[in-house]
Amino acid sequence: MNTATISAIFKSYDIRGRVGDELTVEVCHDIGRAIADFLPEQGIVAVGRDMRPDSEAFARALQDGLRKQGRQVWDIGQITSDMVYFAVGEFNLAGGVVVTASHNPGQYNGIKIYRDHVTAVGLDSGLNTIRDAVLAKAFKPEVAKPGTLEQHDIRNEWIAHCLSFVSPEQWPKYRIAIDAGNGMAGAILPDVLAKLPLSVQSLYFELDGTFPNHEANPQNPDNLRDLIQVVKDESYDFGIAFDGDGDRAALVDDKGRPVLGTDMLAIVARHYLSKYPGAEIIHEVRTSRATQELIREWGGTPVRTKAGRVQIGATLREHSAPFGGETTGHLFFRENYEADSGLIAALVAVQALAESGKKLSELVDAYRKYAMSPEINFEVPNKEDVFRRLRTAFADGKQDELDGLTVSYDYGWFNVRASNTEPVIRLNVEAVTEEQLQTLLGRIKKVIQD
Repeated sequence: MNTATISAIFKSYDIRGRVGDELTVEVCHDIGRAIADFLPEQGIVAVGRDMRPDSEAFARALQDGLRKQGRQVWDIGQITSDMVYFAVGEFNLAGGVVVTASHNPGQYNGIKIYRDHVTAVGLDSGLNTIRDAVLAKAFKPEVAKPGTLEQHDIRNEWIAHCLSFVSPEQWPKYRIAIDAGNGMAGAILPDVLAKLPLSVQSLYFELDGTFPNHEANPQNPDNLRDLIQVVKDESYDFGIAFDGDGDRAALVDDKGRPVLGTDMLAIVARHYLSKYPGAEIIHEVRTSRATQELIREWGGTPVRTKAGRVQIGATLREHSAPFGGETTGHLFFRENYEADSGLIAALVAVQALAESGKKLSELVDAYRKYAMSPEINFEVPNKEDVFRRLRTAFADGKQDELDGLTVSYDYGWFNVRASNTEPVIRLNVEAVTEEQLQTLLGRIKKVIQD
């Protein structure tokens, strides 16, 4: 496999590629060696995996590579990604690795890496070092005796940890539907639901890494169709959908409407501001103005940062904030070692709903004050030229480049960010009214597509 192909699988926040021609057992073995050399010298490394057909073989290859460099390895089996973050923090490990491609289609697989203190490893925080070692095959010498390999089941500790975030005895007996998307959440949820006062209809809890029913990406409304239909047909109180590796959850309200990521931020922020009055809440550049206004109204301080789970987690830790998140549905909790979790996010959202005494649709209607467009992707031949034209065309607005380009007016704002891996720019737009949104959107499209 050529170096360009190997280099391309190292993304901003993790490793992902097509199985066979981009990601192989041999490459995973080398990645394991490089991870072992990168992590702090002392300590155990946990390795888990999702349910994709190749994940077990890839996990074994990673373990072999780690052990070849002398690492003690815990095999924690089939897990949700947030379980490996928990393992690193709870047991004070040197690092954790999970084999998963999250919500990507079944022909893909990947690797997420965390180092000690549950620090996410992205291109700017060590993944570049791991990549370069793999490309050069520049590893420390093999040890004479490989490191040990032990099986560890952390399921019970994980479930107890997640349940510690909520008080289910305060909940009404909600009637809900849950779509696990044939992903890893389906393996954990039955044990969690047995401890909760919920009446649940289960959709696609069977583990199947080929995703026969729909992609396990709840941010795409197309993947929520079955859940929406069930919620509406059965008059359920709400629905919950999980992504493929279980570290994100999305809600559908009692009217069958998808709850936006920024709405989830507001719902959970209200809970944490009642628990920690005056706290800082971390959010990113695509967050609705309404969410920021609500945080202030509730006595908190919104802290804006770049998008991406590495950025959110690092900012949460820097500010010692109790909670933060991004609009894609990754929600982070200080009491979860500053890491994100789909299961904790879902549980805390239900707790917040119970505390409100309202229907989920009533919270959404109260918190979604403005007109907001779903994220729109544009394929462009020259991203820098598009950014230059946008800066010029919208020079009358307040501009900042914290993450891409954000342009703000009294009546609305937009943010444009460039993909790190594709010839694509991503647009998010919000305005006070739908008419103003469409006018602003039309102006932006004209500049981008000229």
